[in-house]
Amino acid sequence: MNPEPLSLAVEDDSVAAPRTETREARVRRLIQSHYDSLWRFIRRLGVEPMDLDDAMQQIFEIAASRLDAISAESERSFLFSTAFRVGSEQRRRHDARRETDDAELADREDPAPEPDILADQARARAVLDRVLADMPPELRAVFMLYEIEEMTMSEIAELLGLPPGTVASRVRRATEQFEARVERLQAEMRRKGVRP
Repeated sequence: MNPEPLSLAVEDDSVAAPRTETREARVRRLIQSHYDSLWRFIRRLGVEPMDLDDAMQQIFEIAASRLDAISAESERSFLFSTAFRVGSEQRRRHDARRETDDAELADREDPAPEPDILADQARARAVLDRVLADMPPELRAVFMLYEIEEMTMSEIAELLGLPPGTVASRVRRATEQFEARVERLQAEMRRKGVRP
């Protein structure tokens, strides 16, 4: 059961723990008494400003969920040890994110291919799709696994439950059909004046 998000609004100005304090009142008192010092502590631990609110909420959520196990005299040490763990985790997550500013990005070259290369790749994929669509499914399957997925013939035989000779025969026939169909398509495209 997740505790409800904590509100920082505290109506009671007292910081001493009364004997018959409710759970909600105790959480409010913990926030009122320790929020500022915990915030400074985790900020100095290196938690980034954008992560501070999340870290603070996490600290008090942990405290609220374990409230019955925290004695009144160990509240401060519990909160600070929790803050240390939460702060460490926030820093690790931030380091893993490794955010960069615009200046660093400006120095990098865009790894995406140029538009004309993308257009050529799209045309090649369209030709491949047309050629494969014309192949019988049993030839298409072995051709795709062998040529595109780069599986061995024995792997294909095991995967499809076929004898190795059948796989070899289908790969050979599929390759012949593929090459013949590509030649025909390229000839058609040249006749139409379309770049193959």
